[in-house]
Amino acid sequence: MLGALVEDFARLEGVTVWAMLADSLGRRYARVLFQNKRIGWYAVGTAEAARRTFDTLARLADWTVVIAPELDGELLAWCRRVEAVGGRLLGPSPAVVALASDKEATCRCLAAAGVNVPVGIALGPGQRVPAGFGFPAVVKPCWGAGSQGVQKVLSARAAEQAVARLGVACRVERFCAGQPASVAVLCGPGGCRPLVPCTQRLGRGFRYLGGGLPLPRPLARRAVRLGVRAVTALPQPRGFLGVDLVLGLDPRGSDDVVIEINPRLTTSYVGLRRAAVSNLAGVMLAVAQGRACRLCFRRMVVQFTAKGQTQVRHSSGCCSG
Repeated sequence: MLGALVEDFARLEGVTVWAMLADSLGRRYARVLFQNKRIGWYAVGTAEAARRTFDTLARLADWTVVIAPELDGELLAWCRRVEAVGGRLLGPSPAVVALASDKEATCRCLAAAGVNVPVGIALGPGQRVPAGFGFPAVVKPCWGAGSQGVQKVLSARAAEQAVARLGVACRVERFCAGQPASVAVLCGPGGCRPLVPCTQRLGRGFRYLGGGLPLPRPLARRAVRLGVRAVTALPQPRGFLGVDLVLGLDPRGSDDVVIEINPRLTTSYVGLRRAAVSNLAGVMLAVAQGRACRLCFRRMVVQFTAKGQTQVRHSSGCCSG
């Protein structure tokens, strides 16, 4: 994901990219990935070195893209550092990151805006599920990423036990049957530009395995409609936002729901860029600046894994996005 974005930015005229990597990734990896002379990379081995290098780069750069998990407030902390040193985020503001990182707060925000979300409640260790809450249900930490701790439960007792084992505030929500999907939306002062919606492949325990594109057209239209409504419910959305959905069994979309919003670059980027005729990094930058831009995708079938590996199965022609 990092390599794909860096390479795309480096292809833009007049753009120089600086990338910061944890030293654990290895200098060999960085040299292979970033051979372009317009890409500078920095390997950092300690937390203090990471903060010092990041602050310097964010202060000097025109734009900063933060790729980090929401876990333990890490994404939010790095986004706040950008603004603290006078930098400019090419991505959601700290306010949006804080909201979207909290699954319960996100669902409340979306529901207040009339966006469909699963029926759910916030539940802490030792608390009881209200009588009449329907099952099966899904238990997930309010602050989490990568499906960690997410599990399906069949009763109130099982839900309470799951929350007790996790030991943190959780959201318990009704299980929603349907097609797991995602739609990435690029946002800026001129509005929102949805990208081609993707399927999601989920393994045991809702573990994310990857996805593919495109969705069948009727499902794609529903995904775009709901995804755009979700991100526009956020306060001044900006940059790349990924919306996870379940497209329900009603062909009219009445039971389609938003599961969560990822306030950062998602793995779908690696698949989307394979199908894109336009440079997605360039489109992201143009949308953030409020400039007009062309967004076009090839008619092709692309599969991608959670680790960012892609495979093109079919390609023919081009369509506008």
